[in-house]
Amino acid sequence: MAAAITTPPSDDSFWSDADRHLVRYGAEFTREIIDRAAGSFMYTADGRKILDFTSGQMSAILGHSHPAIVATVQRQVATLDHLYSGMLSRPVVDLARRLAGTLPGPLEKALLLTTGAESNEAAIRLAKLVTGKHEIVSFARSWHGMTQAAASATYSAGRKGYGPAAPGNFAIPVPNPYRPDFTTADGSLDWRRQLDFAFDLIDAQSTGSLAACLVEPILSSGGVIEPPAGYFAALRDKCRERGMLLILDEAQTGLCRTGTWYAFERDGIVPDILTLSKTLGAGLPLAAVITSAEIEQEAYDRGFLFFTTHVADPLVAAVGNTVLDVLTEDGLDTRARSLGDFLRKGLTDIAGRHAVVGDIRGRGLLAGLELVVESGTGRSPDELGARITRRCLELGLHMNIVQLPGMGGVFRIAPPLTATEDELSLGLEILDQAIDETGAR
Repeated sequence: MAAAITTPPSDDSFWSDADRHLVRYGAEFTREIIDRAAGSFMYTADGRKILDFTSGQMSAILGHSHPAIVATVQRQVATLDHLYSGMLSRPVVDLARRLAGTLPGPLEKALLLTTGAESNEAAIRLAKLVTGKHEIVSFARSWHGMTQAAASATYSAGRKGYGPAAPGNFAIPVPNPYRPDFTTADGSLDWRRQLDFAFDLIDAQSTGSLAACLVEPILSSGGVIEPPAGYFAALRDKCRERGMLLILDEAQTGLCRTGTWYAFERDGIVPDILTLSKTLGAGLPLAAVITSAEIEQEAYDRGFLFFTTHVADPLVAAVGNTVLDVLTEDGLDTRARSLGDFLRKGLTDIAGRHAVVGDIRGRGLLAGLELVVESGTGRSPDELGARITRRCLELGLHMNIVQLPGMGGVFRIAPPLTATEDELSLGLEILDQAIDETGAR
């Protein structure tokens, strides 16, 4: 019997089906039907071309449908895609070895998983087992994922309405130079006093079971906030004093995004456990937990268990190896630095023309633009950011706005590392126009 020929549903029926059958899991769905994507652009079903200034979900560092990734997927899926979780393949061992080669010692043991939440879940589980303790400290505007332990260490959103979080989770204030809470005589952030105060509170609340501190080197969902130089070395010392492990979540900052292979390199520290995701698969579901041989051995001796369906899958591991190939061969760490300087200059120029732009920050090709409004105007940064976001999309630019209580709206800007200066210029031009046309001066 011949297969029936189906006609693609109309846009109206598409949205009717979406509204009827999809669980809504966050922000409202963007009312565009994305048909395909290539390089720095997405293409809608009705033929519109949209510049992607967020690398998908902050992940597609090589752009969309990179030829090397396409070739790897086609080759690997035809030979070896998935295995029993206790079996190994060459792509998995190769990726573990090569990741270790990009990192300082003693980080050399890798666990390959799928998502950032899963990698943070595994890292927390490792830390609890190895230390024999259970308390976890994170930033008050953190985002580490939506599974149980990761969500319990997430404070930027999603805590209300789900019952008790995992016991022993504590938040410390974010060292935000633009909105300092502890200040020096000249009004700048006094992060040392803030950090001392934070751990005085942690010590007062702890039952003596502090296992780990899980933090992002640059808070992305928290508003693209980069703690000052010296902060992480001091934080590491706080952890050492208490027998805690330091876990760094580089889901969005790892693998050249910030102009170095890893954001923690700036601070001259090495975490006890590193988690990677998003950028490692360049848009495909691949994540990793990387730690020392000593920690891995202790965990193994104590019976560490993280046996999941897609642990050590060969298909995405092969993609990870290709990502490392492209990053290395194309020198994308250097490219991210130079393009980041270009982007920063363009954003600074926009700030000079629009008083609603309060701050420009970030590193490499992870940038933040914070909106502010004068009190008494009847406007809010949230409302203004939503309007600018909508206008950008109408003009052909996809932007992402972070809206958290107590902050202005913050645009997270993270184009692919493969973007060109012309593409960045186009995005800057559209953003400038959108700010102007929304009446934001």
